[in-house]
Amino acid sequence: MPVLLSSSSVFPEPTAAAFEVAATLGYDGVEVMVWTDAVSQDTSALQGLVEHYGVPIMSVHAPCLLVTQRVWSSDPMERLRRAAVLAEDLGATTVVVHPPFTWQRDYARGFAQGIQRLARRHPGLRFAIENMYPVRMAGRQFVPYSPGWDPTRSGYDSYTLDISHCAASRSDALEMAEAMGDGLAHIHLGDGTGEGRDEHLVPGRGNQPCAQLLESLARRGFSGSVALEVATRRARSRAEREADLADALQFARTHLSVPVP
Repeated sequence: MPVLLSSSSVFPEPTAAAFEVAATLGYDGVEVMVWTDAVSQDTSALQGLVEHYGVPIMSVHAPCLLVTQRVWSSDPMERLRRAAVLAEDLGATTVVVHPPFTWQRDYARGFAQGIQRLARRHPGLRFAIENMYPVRMAGRQFVPYSPGWDPTRSGYDSYTLDISHCAASRSDALEMAEAMGDGLAHIHLGDGTGEGRDEHLVPGRGNQPCAQLLESLARRGFSGSVALEVATRRARSRAEREADLADALQFARTHLSVPVP
């Protein structure tokens, strides 16, 4: 079961730094977060990093964030199409996708059908819809996703389970994995405290069932991939960032090594 480093885990360093860190620490591959960094959008530049560092790209995170609404196109479905082409060209097998925002009404209405069309055009890819979370502000809560933050309630062929998002939504990651069933294709591994915000802590530094989830995946013969998506923006140096990401990798490999019956 490959353990990947999400390029978001080295922010505010650029995409290229993720390949260097992944090679240094011994990650099995990289998940590229497509965002405003031009390298993250460029097939040739990314292929050059793969060849230079010897670390493959195994998943691509489509530009679904608020800050990436103008990456490639203002049309969200066109952004997904471009992410699929990028993933296919780079030999990745998974495209991570967020549910639509509530204000993207046309996109939301055709989202499920659009994902199905992309899957037919790119049969080697899994479009894994990610669980999100409600937003809490000034003592109030609202859901900025349509039809909601939990994709299992709508039903898709493939899912990404983000443990930090489970903490932010105060939902049980083990129950979420069960609800995703055979559609579970990809894991975003990061911890949280359940305080209602998205933290992406190094696994083991929060109170989420990260260890239990990884062990359950190992026992059931999970064939997808695990990407460390950890916030290291407060690290004071590259050495401190690498230390956190080394701890995260060790945690993942330790709990994925449960003997399979």
